[in-house]
Amino acid sequence: MNAIPSALGLTAGQIEHLLETAGRAPSLHNTQPWRFRITPQVIELHCDPARAVPVIDPGGREMRIACGAALFNLSLALHGLDVRPTITILPDPARPTLIATVRNGGHKLATPEQRELLRAVPRRRTNRQPFTDTGPTLGELQALRRAALAEAAWLHVVQEPAERDRLQDLAAEAHRQQMTDPAFREEIRRWTATGPGRDDGVPAAAGGPLPAPQRRWLLRDFRGHDTDEPGVSQFEENPTVAVLTAHLTGDRADVQVGKALERVLLTATVAGLAVSFLSQVIEVPRTREELRRLVGGTRPPQAVLRIGRGYPVNATPRRPVADLIEPERELTVTDLGTGRR
Repeated sequence: MNAIPSALGLTAGQIEHLLETAGRAPSLHNTQPWRFRITPQVIELHCDPARAVPVIDPGGREMRIACGAALFNLSLALHGLDVRPTITILPDPARPTLIATVRNGGHKLATPEQRELLRAVPRRRTNRQPFTDTGPTLGELQALRRAALAEAAWLHVVQEPAERDRLQDLAAEAHRQQMTDPAFREEIRRWTATGPGRDDGVPAAAGGPLPAPQRRWLLRDFRGHDTDEPGVSQFEENPTVAVLTAHLTGDRADVQVGKALERVLLTATVAGLAVSFLSQVIEVPRTREELRRLVGGTRPPQAVLRIGRGYPVNATPRRPVADLIEPERELTVTDLGTGRR
């Protein structure tokens, strides 16, 4: 366990609040792939390669997206303390794990919207349970689009029947392809259907049931079954599905997409909406490219969201704040020579 220091002119207790808020961000299979290095003037956000899922995410794209979501929460918590965060994304090519640096940019009162989003952070959940057949309103979907735009992304709501049918086919195809890979199944096994005592991963109780066999919307099985056979639960007939895309590509864009994703999710939480993911479509390269063409985008899609109204679900476990802190160490001559800090 690492001590929580003071930094940025804030107390140790306030720093703990910042990191706790950041650590509530969503991540693939709740891997929580982030760590923080804290100095008096800077909070550094790092990805944690030890928490990578290389079969599903060989290039680290979803890890960077998760860290971007944590970065959004961290900046939101600073706004809640009336501090304007000064953020630099991927500031040092010589330090590949460094995602962003955050500094105190001076005093600035938080806006009502920022405070509302901040209050939503502990209430946000990934809801893998069935939703009701009453979907989001047009006004609520417009609010989600505005949230994406505010972070330089675009949320495309899949509405055309032919487009929805094709997306169903792509989800089923991606699911089947992944389930034929033993390495994929082993990686899923390590991070899902986790038991008591784990502070990461997706517990079986949070995994949710699968749709009945006649349903074509295939959802990933988090319950620990060694079969791709679906369950018997009745999900909503026509879920609202939206695709989050970015205007740019590359590592820096992945981090920005994570910020946009978290803003969309928190905006949905404020509106009383439930959200889960159809990640398999994005994770399989061929179906991801097909999805890009389907939604008419010039850039690859980054997330597929199922949006609706559902009953409350429990939060997935979170790592203790002290475990998120990278311990300080003295710099060596080698470190100084290579530019590592």
